[in-house]
Amino acid sequence: MEQLKAFQESNKERFLEELLELLKIPSVSADSSFKGDVLQTAEFIKQKLIAAGAENAEICPTDGYPVVYADKIIDPKLPTVCVYGHYDVQPADPLELWDSGPFDPVIKKTSIHPQGAIFARGACDDKGQMYMHVKAFESMMAENCLPCNVKFMIEGEEEVGSPSLGPFLKANADKFACDVILVSDTGIIDNNTPSVTSGLRGLSYVEVEVIGPNRDLHSGLYGGAVGNPINILAQMIASMHDENGHITIDGFYDDVLEVSTEERTAMNQAPFSLSDYKASIDIKDIHGEKGYTTLERASIRPTLDVNGIWGGYIGEGAKTVLPSKAYAKISMRLVPNQDSETITSLFQNHFEKIAPASVRVKVTPHHGGEPVLTPTDGIAYQAADKAYQATFGKKAIPQRSGGSIPIVAMFEEVLSVKTILMGFGLDSDAIHSPNEHFGLFNYFKGIETIPYFYQYFAELSTGK
Repeated sequence: MEQLKAFQESNKERFLEELLELLKIPSVSADSSFKGDVLQTAEFIKQKLIAAGAENAEICPTDGYPVVYADKIIDPKLPTVCVYGHYDVQPADPLELWDSGPFDPVIKKTSIHPQGAIFARGACDDKGQMYMHVKAFESMMAENCLPCNVKFMIEGEEEVGSPSLGPFLKANADKFACDVILVSDTGIIDNNTPSVTSGLRGLSYVEVEVIGPNRDLHSGLYGGAVGNPINILAQMIASMHDENGHITIDGFYDDVLEVSTEERTAMNQAPFSLSDYKASIDIKDIHGEKGYTTLERASIRPTLDVNGIWGGYIGEGAKTVLPSKAYAKISMRLVPNQDSETITSLFQNHFEKIAPASVRVKVTPHHGGEPVLTPTDGIAYQAADKAYQATFGKKAIPQRSGGSIPIVAMFEEVLSVKTILMGFGLDSDAIHSPNEHFGLFNYFKGIETIPYFYQYFAELSTGK
């Protein structure tokens, strides 16, 4: 390990330059105009895996964007770690809120990242965290200390719900056979407090349309006599939460797994400052479901949020129209025992039921995913905990994430293996937002820590 650390230290500048080069490619999977860039990014990852020492590297076609595969099988009798990551990124909009170009990475010091942070779309989610694994693997190969087999599965559609990965994985299950899936697409509590994500929320994502008159109308001639789709959509959305922050969809909570008082108490012992939390996002007060703390609301409780709403005239100046249609995109985060298809169906039934006769409504389901819990008493968790102890000097705290990684449930279903979530990002890194960033400390700490996971996982798996 000392030789490995020396190699990493001597190659720090190159590791950083390569990541900056990767971040310059606008691999936005949601926008077809970036198709060439997404494919260029897949080729970039393939070439870097080959340079790092991987074998059998290939760009595997799917029904959508390809999966980059590579492996290094040193002994079939040894355990195999399969690294999952994604090379696609979220759209950069709204561009005017970026302090620098989203695909022109810059390094700036902040109060949270005094050593500097890389500001760019995908810096944390997930190019920076995915690339840590490539460089950790390169380090182990360079120093001839890879203790077990490794496979890489790097996809290009995670930010649009991984629609092609399921069919591809089912058709190639043997190719990806392994003993554990290793993912860094989550975070740690802070740079002094490592944590292992022990649970993820699921997701149901829908788009709704409220349809009124057959054309936009003059708001003076028709206002007050014809249902306004925007007004009605706003009322319908508002009705989906009661005064206590509970979601009013019939049956929404029927399958929710209630968390024990003991686990809730332990969860709230994690380092957390409510005043810092509010200051970090510039709000005066918190808001949410009555009877739960901020940490609980953001992890163990289901949610319903409007992600976008539009309709009518939004150009410069005034145009007095009563719009023909109104739209919204709505996401529901789900907790263990909730099923995404069931929740989507419940939402659709509810939305159609509460619509007044003055409008018609349409619900279009988009992508979804299932919530998961990962065991904290298994070999993979123990290996991750020991790895964090080796580099942070303290035990990791198990923590449920409020986010969703739909493919984690799929891995368990198709490959019959558990996933270990070893993230290095911070909640303040503004993923999916303007000015996304990733600390240099976090990037290099990930590269340093990951090889320890391999070492301890191999030791615990083989008993040696």
